[in-house]
Amino acid sequence: MHDNNEILVLPGDGIGAEVVPVAVEVMKQVAKRFGVAVSFSEALVGGVAIDQTGSPLPEETLTKALSARALLLGAVGGPAWDELPTLERPERGLLGLRSGLSLFANLRPALLFAPLAEASSLKPELVAGLDILIVRELTGGIYFGEPRGVEMRNNERCGFNTYVYAEHEIERIARVAFELAQKRGHRLCSVDKANVLEVTQLWREVVTSVAPDYPDVALSHMYVDNAGMQLVREPKQFDVMVTGNMFGDILSDVAAMLTGSLGMLPSASLAADGRGLYEPVHGTAPDIAGQDKANPLATILSVAMMFRYSLDAPDAADAIEQAVDRVLESGFRTGDIVGRGILAGQTLIGTRAMGEQVLAQIDQLESAS
Repeated sequence: MHDNNEILVLPGDGIGAEVVPVAVEVMKQVAKRFGVAVSFSEALVGGVAIDQTGSPLPEETLTKALSARALLLGAVGGPAWDELPTLERPERGLLGLRSGLSLFANLRPALLFAPLAEASSLKPELVAGLDILIVRELTGGIYFGEPRGVEMRNNERCGFNTYVYAEHEIERIARVAFELAQKRGHRLCSVDKANVLEVTQLWREVVTSVAPDYPDVALSHMYVDNAGMQLVREPKQFDVMVTGNMFGDILSDVAAMLTGSLGMLPSASLAADGRGLYEPVHGTAPDIAGQDKANPLATILSVAMMFRYSLDAPDAADAIEQAVDRVLESGFRTGDIVGRGILAGQTLIGTRAMGEQVLAQIDQLESAS
């Protein structure tokens, strides 16, 4: 474990300001229970930062972020800032944190808690027990490649982007994925389009060249179009998937909806030294903001990921995930996870009450241990 576990709390916009404090309470209780030394500071990012400082990522926030062990982010954005130029919008704050902290590895689990199988759009038997981890390269690929732009060619406008990866970028994300597969089901599927794109031919070659260093992991390759189909056809065939920025962006959202609700899904973006930014996959949900209706479980599960990947405390992570599972087994639901309506034995509750249920389950785990 690390001595300096400074956690920078970034509630952000919309429901972020409601779900993050609930998750912080869970984190404090679990840290105390498992003897993990943590301290907290808070800063502005996104729309609230624009309103108060004129910038989506104030210098003070980035400075605090650079000295923190981990960041807990709610969500950024909303209709109030939609008219701003692209480079001044709340989302630039998130992109600035990713680049400023060199967060190159995005981890998106698609984990379906058994009580929620009915909430998936797929048949319950296809998704019950689903546990996939998608590892997405986050700082390269077509989203960042140069040259890019729109220019006049042959008397008409022509748009262009550059899909580029260097060997070292592919190797470092591949190693992250192999190491995660070693801690899970020992299977890694690398997703590319090597039958058409030279850059992903290189991707496949580099990933394959790394594989002998991880003899206990079975490596397979799949074209991205087939991977999309297979995620919907038979999702439980996958353990860990690794892919580039654009393909990962798309496939992780496909995997997300297999679980029935974005309100349940955490994510982590990691730097080479294990520092990370942890955030729920859902957005700011301005339609329910301030109404105590938001589901805090994705943010609470993001805290579990923080314990696992940045704070070297897997027991604490397990305890949070177990507590969430028990709350769901007990029938407690926020509005987004009631499926086709409240069933017998289920109770519709709000943001704060859901946090209290998780805390109560952690108390019971404590007394049982």
